Amino acid sequence: MSEGFKNKVGGEIDKAKGEVKDKFGKARGDLSKQAEGKFDKAKGDVKKKMGEMKDKFDHNSSD
Repeated sequence: MSEGFKNKVGGEIDKAKGEVKDKFGKARGDLSKQAEGKFDKAKGDVKKKMGEMKDKFDHNSSD
């Protein structure tokens, strides 16, 4: 399993966790939990993009 794939999967997991925290925080009026969720979603986006770049780099290096 490539590092890029691991990053993409990890990013999707972080985004999903963030979405749950964000919605939970919004429903409960917990701004701290909502902010934590937004941070996790952003972290997931970055991790996913890193995975895509690693895959692209690995693909280009093998040519």
